[in-house]
Amino acid sequence: MTSSDSGTPEPAAEPRRRGRPRRSPQDAGPGARERILQSARDEFAERGYDKTSMRGIAKAAGVDAALVHHYFGTKDDVFAAAIEMSFEPAMAVPAVLGQGGTEGIGERLARYFIGVWENPATRAPLLAVVRSALTNETAAKVLRTFVLRRLLERVAAELDVPDPTFRAELAASHMVGIAILRYVIKAEPLASADPERIIEMVAPTLQRYLTEA
Repeated sequence: MTSSDSGTPEPAAEPRRRGRPRRSPQDAGPGARERILQSARDEFAERGYDKTSMRGIAKAAGVDAALVHHYFGTKDDVFAAAIEMSFEPAMAVPAVLGQGGTEGIGERLARYFIGVWENPATRAPLLAVVRSALTNETAAKVLRTFVLRRLLERVAAELDVPDPTFRAELAASHMVGIAILRYVIKAEPLASADPERIIEMVAPTLQRYLTEA
C-alpha cells in the first residue's frame, strides 16, 4: 500500500533552483584573487579593454562575477591591478638606476628594459596592457596614471639633475616607443635587430637624458 493509498500525504518535492549553479567553497578561497587577476590579464590580452567584461573575467576564472567586484570593484580597478602585475619587473628600474652612480646609467636602463621585453614570460603581459592602452582612452588613462605615479616618480627621485620628472618621461617615451615598434607593430628592421645593437645605439641618448645638466 502506498502512502497515497493510506491517506498520508507524500512530502512535496524540493523545487528546482533556477539561475546560476552554486559555486564551490574553494572559489572564494586562497588563490581566488590571483586566478581572477590572471584571467583578467588573459581576457584583456585576447579581447582588448572594450570587449572584456567583468562577467567574462569571472567565467574564465571559474568564480561568480560578484567575487570579481568584491576584490576589485570596477573594470578599471581590475585593469589597474593587471597593469601592476604586468609591470612588476619594471618596478625594479629605480634600483637598477641607483647601482653604480650616474656612470653607465643609460646602458643599465636600456639593458634592463630590453631584457624585460625579450623575455617571453614578461613580454606577454606587457603586450596585453600596451595593446589595450593603444585602443582605449580609459585604459590609456589607467596605464598613464600607474606609470607616472608608481614608476616614473621613483625613477625621478634617483636623478640629481634639473627637471628630473621631465627627463624620466623623456627616457620612458624613448623606450616605450621602441617597445611598440619592435614588439607590437614589429616594424623592420627594428623588429629583428640584435638586442645588443639596440642597447648600444640607445644607451648614449638615455645617458644624456638622465645625467646632463
